Amino acid sequence: MATRKWSQEVTEHSNALDLERGVFAQKSPRRIAASLKKSAEESTRRKADSYRSAMSILTFYENRAGKNLPKTRRAILEKAKDELRELYGKNPKKKS
Repeated sequence: MATRKWSQEVTEHSNALDLERGVFAQKSPRRIAASLKKSAEESTRRKADSYRSAMSILTFYENRAGKNLPKTRRAILEKAKDELRELYGKNPKKKS
């Protein structure tokens, strides 16, 4: 029997958010952000506002993956953070 890591347990059973299965495996930063936003807004157990909860779980996932996270995957997650900010109106993209 393989041992589970505490970070996997937190991701799967977070007391703040019920995450969509495979949310972090998606290729579209926009879809990742939208899924996290939906999960955060629907949660009745979160302690912070929905934006902070969604951003926290995204950062948590990225940090826990650490050096094992390929550069391409990390870039997608960083773009997902930008998309999340845009969805919440925290740092809207500048229009040229």
